[in-house]
Amino acid sequence: MKKDALKRARRLKLMLFDVDGVLTDGTLYFSSNGDEIKAFNVLDGHGLKMLAESGVSVGILTSRTSPAVERRAHELGISLIRQGAADKARTLGNVLSERELSPQAAGYMGDDVADIPVMSRCGFAATVPGAPHIVRRTAHYVAAAQGGHGAAREVCEFIMRAQKTLAAALARYHA
Repeated sequence: MKKDALKRARRLKLMLFDVDGVLTDGTLYFSSNGDEIKAFNVLDGHGLKMLAESGVSVGILTSRTSPAVERRAHELGISLIRQGAADKARTLGNVLSERELSPQAAGYMGDDVADIPVMSRCGFAATVPGAPHIVRRTAHYVAAAQGGHGAAREVCEFIMRAQKTLAAALARYHA
């Protein structure tokens, strides 16, 4: 973690997540009839919901297109979904313009070199430990958990901790 990661996370109004390698473990599964199957972690999903409920908008920005992503986003109440984004940096610019946000108010979690242009334009960038070195070097925060195994949840909680909203989010679960 870079020393200014907390400060950067405090400014976030929007956090975007890549899918393959971040919200999933990066493995691509195809059925015998060619349908793509993705495995999502419920801990990550709950983290995304808690982050959104804390006041940070949550979205998905991915270069691939999959009906499974659309379905999972719908289940989590995520309406900001940009699939098939061949130029993720341009797509980020469009999202920021639509929402009238500065790059410093946006974060992105990616896992591969194609994510670097987005990560370097955002105020806060996160990745997974299995990402290539150059991606980890670009990130302000590297999760301890692997993609698809709690990494997104960890980042959501880090942001909420920075914004001092985590304790309140967890308080409703205390007996």
